[in-house]
Amino acid sequence: MTSRHSRPAAIALLVAVAVACLIPAAAATAEQKTHLFILSGQSNMAGLNPDLSFTPTVTKGLSADKVIVVKDAAGGQPIRRWYKKWHAPEGKDVPAGKQPWGDLYDQLMGKVKPAIAARRPDTVTFVWMQGERDAKESLGEVYAESFKGLIAQLQADLGRTDINVVIGRLSDFDNANKSYPHWTRIREIQVKLAEDDPRIEWVDTDDLNGPGNGLHYTKEGYVELGKRFADKALALIAKGAKSPPAAAR
Repeated sequence: MTSRHSRPAAIALLVAVAVACLIPAAAATAEQKTHLFILSGQSNMAGLNPDLSFTPTVTKGLSADKVIVVKDAAGGQPIRRWYKKWHAPEGKDVPAGKQPWGDLYDQLMGKVKPAIAARRPDTVTFVWMQGERDAKESLGEVYAESFKGLIAQLQADLGRTDINVVIGRLSDFDNANKSYPHWTRIREIQVKLAEDDPRIEWVDTDDLNGPGNGLHYTKEGYVELGKRFADKALALIAKGAKSPPAAAR
């Protein structure tokens, strides 16, 4: 039985315990980070449903943090639909088309900016699955320059130079078909972009397009692609960057 004299001490103890319990919860809330993932590209990105594997994987890997995933993709489109300062290789005439260059980028950012509102995410990861159209049009000569320009464009719009990038390398589709003149060239460029910049990683897609090495991936292939993208994105976030991305140097 608690005596009248011991009650103040007991109440003080209860208050101390309650405060001690609240402090970790408050600290956890204060330390919660926000991670933005921007997914874009042409048909093989359009075929990916982030909800099946990408978003669950990054959410599990960043369980204490807030995850924002924005995707916008359009099949059969060249990189000039994203990069506003794109130019054709010397001596090659490429019609501008009905759309201004960079129109799909504007469409993408029209989704990104409302998704983050006034917040500044702690990390931003750009996931890119594109290059088939540029390979078909023999535009490999300016692909690396265009991609770097696209990342610089994104850095400027988001006001940061610490954007992580994950590239889906073109699959082995054209190994047998040989209908896309610069396919192998762009595959090599995508790998080199990752090798040259500590903020860029690439994922292999050679086993995702079925036994016939189709242009597009299988249903299971898209699910696996989402997981591979997520794993690379998480690895980049975990290790940080050893130096600023090339476009900001």
